Amino acid sequence: MLKTAAQLIQYYETRDPFAIARQRRIIVIEEPLGSIRGYYSRSYRQQFIHINNGLTEPQRLFTCAHELGHAILHPKANTPFLRKNTLLSVNRYEIEANRFAVCLLIDDEELREYGDFTIPQLARAFGVSEDLIEYRLKVGQS
Repeated sequence: MLKTAAQLIQYYETRDPFAIARQRRIIVIEEPLGSIRGYYSRSYRQQFIHINNGLTEPQRLFTCAHELGHAILHPKANTPFLRKNTLLSVNRYEIEANRFAVCLLIDDEELREYGDFTIPQLARAFGVSEDLIEYRLKVGQS
């Protein structure tokens, strides 16, 4: 995930998932989605990222990065079908999209700035789960 995110950052010269989506001609729609933070869809070769318009700014950013991960890593995945027939595949896709999002949004320099922080403190500072911070720290050392 780190390599894919790094290639995108270099190519588009930004970590902003909204800017990357725009440059890739992925339509981002902000709309009321109830308890759902967002989802990715594709129709007639057009890609869409749907984001709940009730999210905070950090949640919007992470959700857009997560859904951009689906657009890049799983562009043709039919998640409603997978959810109905095989939960394991959907879980794998969600994990991959989350990992892509933290690699896109959190760079090594930012992590170094928080050098004395514990994993729980880093998770709170970046607004992500401890598992994702552990993953990002692990791949950053590779």
